[in-house]
Amino acid sequence: GEVENRIKGLELGADDYITKPIRPRLLASRIAALLRRHQDLASNTKNIIKAANLTIDREQVKVMKGEQEIVLAKKEFELLTLLASKPGKVFRRNEIFERIWGEDVIVGNRTIDVHVRKIREKLVEDYIKTVKGIGYKFEF
Repeated sequence: GEVENRIKGLELGADDYITKPIRPRLLASRIAALLRRHQDLASNTKNIIKAANLTIDREQVKVMKGEQEIVLAKKEFELLTLLASKPGKVFRRNEIFERIWGEDVIVGNRTIDVHVRKIREKLVEDYIKTVKGIGYKFEF
């Protein structure tokens, strides 16, 4: 049952089914199509982060809380996006400095704290949690 084998393979989670003899050009085309689909899905999910009633759109540089747009400064947006990209992960202060401000930029010790406070004020809900002595994490 060649047809049954194909059906069973697809039902078990296969994305495609290729029969023998394998033609190299056909195999390469199917792999390319699969990669395109995967990249499209990945880019769409990476551009939009959803957490509870909060939506962060990286492409449009926009934060929505329900139907209301929350206006953030550039660094505030970058900081919120970084933290929200991996909910629950504790980002250390030095990692945040490097990823948001870069290694060559000299900023004050409390810069992150000030930005977090401003984000919290604008979002009203406290999505950003302080991990004392270590850094910050995003939770919803």
